[in-house]
Amino acid sequence: AREEEEDFETIQGYDITVKSYKVESRITSRYSQTTVRSSVVNSGNGPQSIGFNVQIPKRAFISNFTMNVNGITFIGSVKEKTVARRLYAQARARGKAAGIVRTNSQEMETFKTEVHVPAGSKVDFELHYQEMMQRRQGIYTHTLHLQPGRLVPLLQVDVYIYEPKGIKFVQTPNTLGEQFAGLTKIVRTDSKAHVVFHPSLLQQRKCANCTESAVDGVFTIQYDVERESNGGELQVSDGHFLHFFAPSNLSPLSKNIVFVIDVSGSMWGLKMKQTVEAMKAILDGLTMEDFFSIIDFNHNVRCWKDELVTGASINVGEAKEYIQNIKPNGGTNINEALLKAVQMLLKAQSQGMIEPRSISMIILVSDGDPTVGEIKLSAIQKNVKQLMHKEFSLYSLGIGFDVDFDFLERIAMENRGMAQRIYADSEASTQMKQFYSQISSPLLRTISVHFTGDTVANITQNQFDKFFDGTELVVAGKLKDMASNMLHAYTTASTATMDLKIETEADLQELDDLLSQQQHSFAGFARQMWAYITVNQLLSMARTIGKKRKITQQILMLAVEHQFVTPLTALLVESSDTDGPERLLADSPKDPKQGCCPGAGTAHTVALVKPSIPSWVTPVTPSPSEAKTIHVVENDPHFIVHLPKSGMDVCFNVDSKPGHVLSLVSDPDRERRIVVNGQLVGSKKMKNDKLNTYFGTISVYSRAAGVKVVVSTNSISLMEGRNNHSFSWGGTAELSLHRVKVAIEKEQKVTVVIDKISVMVMLHRVWKKHPINVDFLGIYMPSDNQYSAQVHGLIGQFAIEPEVKVFDVREGTEPEKKAATMEVKGNKLTVTRGWQKDYRQDRKYGSDVYCWFVHNSGKGFIDGHYTSYIVSELDSFLPPL
Repeated sequence: AREEEEDFETIQGYDITVKSYKVESRITSRYSQTTVRSSVVNSGNGPQSIGFNVQIPKRAFISNFTMNVNGITFIGSVKEKTVARRLYAQARARGKAAGIVRTNSQEMETFKTEVHVPAGSKVDFELHYQEMMQRRQGIYTHTLHLQPGRLVPLLQVDVYIYEPKGIKFVQTPNTLGEQFAGLTKIVRTDSKAHVVFHPSLLQQRKCANCTESAVDGVFTIQYDVERESNGGELQVSDGHFLHFFAPSNLSPLSKNIVFVIDVSGSMWGLKMKQTVEAMKAILDGLTMEDFFSIIDFNHNVRCWKDELVTGASINVGEAKEYIQNIKPNGGTNINEALLKAVQMLLKAQSQGMIEPRSISMIILVSDGDPTVGEIKLSAIQKNVKQLMHKEFSLYSLGIGFDVDFDFLERIAMENRGMAQRIYADSEASTQMKQFYSQISSPLLRTISVHFTGDTVANITQNQFDKFFDGTELVVAGKLKDMASNMLHAYTTASTATMDLKIETEADLQELDDLLSQQQHSFAGFARQMWAYITVNQLLSMARTIGKKRKITQQILMLAVEHQFVTPLTALLVESSDTDGPERLLADSPKDPKQGCCPGAGTAHTVALVKPSIPSWVTPVTPSPSEAKTIHVVENDPHFIVHLPKSGMDVCFNVDSKPGHVLSLVSDPDRERRIVVNGQLVGSKKMKNDKLNTYFGTISVYSRAAGVKVVVSTNSISLMEGRNNHSFSWGGTAELSLHRVKVAIEKEQKVTVVIDKISVMVMLHRVWKKHPINVDFLGIYMPSDNQYSAQVHGLIGQFAIEPEVKVFDVREGTEPEKKAATMEVKGNKLTVTRGWQKDYRQDRKYGSDVYCWFVHNSGKGFIDGHYTSYIVSELDSFLPPL
């Protein structure tokens, strides 16, 4: 192990060294507690920021976060959000380092934090989160996002599973890639399993000689438990009980389904193709006992059949042909389509076509907001709920990112269904089929779970409309003072042909005795699982019920008591050491692949020490390695162009004149028509016989959107037609207009996002009485901005990366700067190894970004001469070179 670590040190080559990355999950009776630990060292020569980024399941609750920086420990505690904010402000005012972890929704995806530390510093991170396993298609799936970002001497995953009734199977699908096939070890007994993933440094490498880690993805564990026939499983521990109910081997109930399909213009292309493919497979799964029909809608609503028909093959064939011939166009009339679907089910019910023991459902597939008819979302919800029969259910599939998924989720939950987001890509059809498979085999209806006498309290939902094969119903609660040593539960339900009543019992002490003998079990799982279920159910109620104050108080009380970070609580992280670093936790931009080391990205769960930045803002993090993901223009102006394929940064300066407007990006494509230009200002006087120039104004203009944003050192202007909105640097603001979004961070930066193109402009202030320097702007653009093939400009031309070779590295004229030969675009250039500044993290001194420097204003590296990029106006497109 020591030899491997020494080898790691020699090939690492990074300024940040990840010493260890460990993930441990303890799953006890379907409830998991996961701990992610990382030990990182700043092995560079100067201070820099170290990030800790962990993707967590959307349904998980963060329960704790601690950090140790050079012996100073920062401990987290969950508090009501306003209390946490107040304590955080007080801590900062006293000079203590502190941070807040919070989320604005349940849809947490990424936890991110960072700490700025001196050279040689060691930082230990530790994150805890909890989650209840969901059973789907007969499998519990536990996913761990492994993204260490670097090669790690000690990388290990340990998952301990304990299921008192026994484990049926454990498997680990090879979701990380073929390179890691066979590296996972599983040791199991009847009731316990230990899954270990511990790749060596050599096994982590992308290739034999690579220094990049191939560990970047989801590590998956799947399992199921043993069950006693169709009876439930009752467990009692720590004064709480859990009742699991997952019967099988029952004849499925017949279904009555109305498919409601959005065929508006936005569904054109891949979305419609995938929907048609999925619908064909779904229709093939219908049986003779099932009834169905199809409604498609845009601005109008059309019915394939005016009433339900059987799932006979002839009807299925006609339905598939009808769907195949749909041509998307027009607007979106969701209200009328859903009401028509409900009316069709009501008509079938009144005519006796619906079998009393069958399941009736509406499945809505849509990718957009209502634009025709009733467009007020609350009114649509009200209309549907008023008409919907209590035995009907509504399921929603939201396709793509533009859909108002919160609305689809609310309307589904209000009507005894559920919603799922379908990502519009090549896998969309598979996602839709997988969703349908979860609800395609209803086994039971009208399920109710009760307990004898006055033995339990604070019971979670115990009545359910239906049960689908391969899923699981869970009821939890607290025990009262028990006269007996046994708890009894009774479950009643209806199948296709009969009514069921099932009794289940559990000894009050037996499980706790077993847990005390288990080294890796989660002893408090029952208490936490009850709270987890209760909080989630209350959060769902809060989204659909008008009077929320009482529910909010319940959520707050439970979340603080059980230490869950929810939309109403926050995790206050602080140190008792007043001499700790001034700034420890900060917003971090989005790049989940960067793992535990510096990266870019926004996060649903962030640690804050400054005003929150909108989630759509792209840039910012603080290390030389992260600078490789963007193009930078700073100072005189210095250009840093990142070439992803070559894995290098190339720099050059442009020595132009004050007043000149330089074309940075010019994309004349009809759908984009975007231009980013910068106007130069000069220093107050010459220095060393040279007048330095800087960008004093940056313009981002989209002719297609009809919007122009002009950022100067004095103000920020947003122009749309005749409207001209001007903002100062003195406040933080968010602006949203059509396809354009602008975020202004007080006296720091402006981020402009137009469709899939992002530009960040950073403000640099100098001493007003400085004899030479003036205020100026820096520009940062992600290298993955999506331009057309026609794009050009000093930066835009590198959207299509040229082939670059650097060879013959030799001593340069300055000892610390190597020289080399660069071959690019048919030219052989003499280049120098040097560095430029990135000011996103250290606004005063900047961070060094090492690059190959091209002399003579980039001659030979850029197309033509730099003077060819001078345009007449801030919104001028670049003429053909």
